[in-house]
Amino acid sequence: MQKAILAKKLGMTQIFDEVGRLIPVTVVEAGPNTVIQKKTAENDGYDAVQVGFVDIKESRANKPQQGHFSKAGVSPKKYLKEFRLENAAQMNVGDEIKADVFAEGDFVDVTGISKGKGFAGTIKRWGTGRGPTSHGSKYHRGPGAMQGASNPGRVLKGKRLPGRMGGTKVTVQNLRVVKVDAERNLILVKGGVPGPKNGLLIIKNTVKGRR
Repeated sequence: MQKAILAKKLGMTQIFDEVGRLIPVTVVEAGPNTVIQKKTAENDGYDAVQVGFVDIKESRANKPQQGHFSKAGVSPKKYLKEFRLENAAQMNVGDEIKADVFAEGDFVDVTGISKGKGFAGTIKRWGTGRGPTSHGSKYHRGPGAMQGASNPGRVLKGKRLPGRMGGTKVTVQNLRVVKVDAERNLILVKGGVPGPKNGLLIIKNTVKGRR
């Protein structure tokens, strides 16, 4: 990948462009990410950097983590993530990746953990149809037929059934960067991104190109 950064979702708002069009945007706090460890092709077989995001108290890190951070000479971090960046070989431990790594007009892929919604039925979870609403139906929001009394006579794998909804890794692709505030480490992305407020996000350059 060319560019990537760990970020935190702050919430949604709206702004107006130069011709007065309203644009819904998600505000994310992007970085600064500190390079904690550098991996090289000679030692590890590939080039990559491990970055940390959000400072924490030293007491919040266990002894192995404290040794890992002290070796890099940086304060303990809450989140760690490894990126295989194209320019990883030119980066060094202690370098920072900031919001200005992206620019207005860039297209990005945003990954996060979606909001957990608990146990849900098939209508809410999968958008299936419901039964008749009349009193005599006795079948309103059921999951539908499982499997008829015929071959193979069992519930096939992949059947859409009730279960836990949300709380999974989700990637929204091809979102446009509307504005970058390098001083406050803010990036405004058009549209919505996965997860709740203050949730961790991974922002990368898009893999599908421009729309």
